[in-house]
Amino acid sequence: MEITTADVKELREMCGAGVMECRHALVETGGDKQKAVELLKERGNLKASKKAERVTAQGLVEAYIHTGGRIGAMVELNCETDFVARTDEFKQLAHDIAMQIAAMDPQYITSEEIPAGVECEAEVACLLSQPFIKDPTRLIKDLIVEVIAKTGENIRVSRFTRFEIGLKAPSKTE
Repeated sequence: MEITTADVKELREMCGAGVMECRHALVETGGDKQKAVELLKERGNLKASKKAERVTAQGLVEAYIHTGGRIGAMVELNCETDFVARTDEFKQLAHDIAMQIAAMDPQYITSEEIPAGVECEAEVACLLSQPFIKDPTRLIKDLIVEVIAKTGENIRVSRFTRFEIGLKAPSKTE
């Protein structure tokens, strides 16, 4: 099967992977774009797991204030270099995560942070396990893995806080 540049471009727009990665994925899957997307996601997970131990000392703090100003959230999203922190993909990820925090009020970043004896569902209480509010078929950790695959750097949520008018103490994770 012949892989055209239009096919590569379409796959690249779907998943954001590099041109050669998209071409190789299409060749390996015989031109099946859906299988190629799945293959690239698997490879993205592999890249993310290899980078998980790398230091994330750069990044940004993103704030989101919901319409009406009654709910707001702030998130510290870290990466390895300030170059990546300035990219549009990274900024959009930080904005989407801050919006997720404002909308879903998670209590923890990961399930490992849940204290012993506390009964709660990870999909509700843990930010990374929550379905993304803009696309419930994807989890927040999947969004992060996709940006890790695009940027080639480790990315992690360090802490967040959510404020709501009328509540005495905001939910907070550090």
